[in-house]
Amino acid sequence: HYRFSIAWSRVLPDGTPGSLNMKGVAYYNDLINALLAANIQPMVTLYHWDLPQALQDRGGFLNDDVVGWFDDYAKVCFEKFGDRVPLWVTFNEAFVVSWLGYGVGVFAPGHYDPAEGGYKVAHNIIRSHVKAYHTYQDNFKHFNGKIGITLDIEWKEPFTQSREDAQAADRAVMFKLGWFGNAIYGDGDYPQVMKQRIGQKSAAQGLPRSRLPAFTEEEKRLNKGAYDFLGMNHYTSHIIRDAPDPNSSPSYDFDPDVVTTTDPCWEGTEADWLKLNPWGLRYILNWVKDRWGNPPVYITENGRPDKNGKDDINRIWYFRNYTNEVLKAIKYDGCNVKGYTAWSLMDNFEWLAGFISHFGIYQVDYNDPNRSRSPKKSANFYKQLIRENGYSKNSQLMSNNW
Repeated sequence: HYRFSIAWSRVLPDGTPGSLNMKGVAYYNDLINALLAANIQPMVTLYHWDLPQALQDRGGFLNDDVVGWFDDYAKVCFEKFGDRVPLWVTFNEAFVVSWLGYGVGVFAPGHYDPAEGGYKVAHNIIRSHVKAYHTYQDNFKHFNGKIGITLDIEWKEPFTQSREDAQAADRAVMFKLGWFGNAIYGDGDYPQVMKQRIGQKSAAQGLPRSRLPAFTEEEKRLNKGAYDFLGMNHYTSHIIRDAPDPNSSPSYDFDPDVVTTTDPCWEGTEADWLKLNPWGLRYILNWVKDRWGNPPVYITENGRPDKNGKDDINRIWYFRNYTNEVLKAIKYDGCNVKGYTAWSLMDNFEWLAGFISHFGIYQVDYNDPNRSRSPKKSANFYKQLIRENGYSKNSQLMSNNW
């Protein structure tokens, strides 16, 4: 399959169905039809961080009305494209939107409110996902598509073998993956450890209520099981140490009571946040299996930047070792992994890193007005990996000659 995202504003310029742009619809129809003609299944993401400005001017994801706005947008997409799209992702990396966009404000829309902003936005994203999921089940199920949400997560390895660090590492997973996932893939609500810790800290900070919003009982009922699969974006791992601080200032950053580092043995990359630890992917897949009853998982992003142009042997090492850990999770551990999508097809705009960080298996010449594209060595490797769907003893995939 091929994963791409629809730009909300390209289809609905002011964010509402009344502004439907048929040229935008035609653009995506052409793309979907071309994929199907090539025997490639489309996997469509509805929201990859590009909210129409008209809706941001009305508060964006801090406005509870966003649940209805998103549902209206999703309905338009289901109506226009649903007969040919088998896999839908509602949101890409809800954590990034919530914390980086509305908590610390380093990503769009640049809203700074570390105490409550991220929690409010996350609450509305979960509610938006759940409503769109049920809208599909109630009105578009005859298309036989499947719907999930994509969450980004690192493996969290305890700093020591102590009980405190082990609990802290699990708590770190719950405060990120569980923050969004537990309501959908778990019991319908936020993780108990989040409710307890944030509630206690909020009281100690003199607040009349918890900074973490609460779901109603009806919302919990609707949340639970509102998925057909889990999309997982995974790049790296962290080392976690327990660091209790009951007097911390109000911030999501301090609520988990952990210190996050990396192992100096893990090789670095051109991105300072991305260290190489392939077995972390197998471990987090097992965490999902053990905690949430082994839901179907699509790895929707996995990759690394490489500055060596077309000679990206380091990326081949990454793909070979990370996909091998996925195979171990499937074959040895019984993890229900249904698919894998590398990030990314071509060099692109990497948010704060701009065009400097190159994740693509195809090189883009930004000096060429036509933005010409040419395959890197990793493109040939990835093509062969798709063809063989795994590793055999004498496979060229085990060679370094690309």
